[in-house]
Parts: sequence; C-alpha cells; structure tokens
Amino acid sequence: EIFGPVLVALPFDDEDDLVAQANDSVYGLACGLWTRDHRTAWRVARRIEAGTVWINTYKQFSIATPFGGTKDSGLGREKGREGIRAYQRQKSLYWGVGDAPLPWATATATA
Repeated sequence: EIFGPVLVALPFDDEDDLVAQANDSVYGLACGLWTRDHRTAWRVARRIEAGTVWINTYKQFSIATPFGGTKDSGLGREKGREGIRAYQRQKSLYWGVGDAPLPWATATATA
C-alpha cells in the first residue's frame, strides 16, 4: 500500500490480466481507474477488490459516502451510514404512562 504522491502504472494484456494484477495484493484500500469507456469502467470497478474505486478522478470524497478498505487495509469504515454507526450506542427506554403497575410486576409466586 503506497501513501504519498506516487503513481504506479503497470502494463497489462487484457481486462482479466488488469484485474488479476490489481487484486494480487493483501491490501485493498482504494484504486484509481482511468478509461474513456464507461462500460469498461463499471465492469472493471466491480471486479477490483478495493473499498473505493475512483473512476477518472482520484481522492474525491463525500461525507455521505463510506470510506475504508478491504483485505488487510484500514480499520473498518468511516463516513456514510456505516461510519456513523461506529459512534452510536443503542439504548432502550420504556416509560409507563398508566396509573396501575403491569400485572407481571405485582404477581406473587405460588408454591
């Protein structure tokens, strides 16, 4: 996984070879894909094992879009619905509004 202003460009024979090379890593944080053919872009992007695939752009983010890697990349998801769930804690509140207690709360045990 390379971080920094680095461009990695590898030759490939065909689409299958491209995907095989891209997926031949224990990491899968993000991928940048450039092509003039939108059908090729969607097809290849779905096959790439990465948490994010940018098509004809790079490092474009939105707070509404989840970000995080697959395989050995990242520590989960951030941003988007999945990201916000990491900061949530579920809690149940029950409020009795009647004057009388519930029947099970006043029942006595019989032997």
